[in-house]
Amino acid sequence: MKTTKYFSATWCGPCQQFKPIMKELANEGNNIQFIDVDKDSELASKYGVRSVPTVVIEDGGVEVDRFVGVLPKNKVMERIS
Repeated sequence: MKTTKYFSATWCGPCQQFKPIMKELANEGNNIQFIDVDKDSELASKYGVRSVPTVVIEDGGVEVDRFVGVLPKNKVMERIS
């Protein structure tokens, strides 16, 4: 099963713009974990997150895709499906 990790920060403008899209996808049944890089810097470091927003897509615990920045909802759907 695919898991999507959404790394963001409260001070990040693009993150605030992108968060509603990610919440919508989560509400539609997609497995999305919301991670604040300031509150969970250890996990962000483990995943090598250097800028936000970063989305990491895993399948069975293995990273299969990642992107940095804001994408339209349909493009995110393509990546996480």
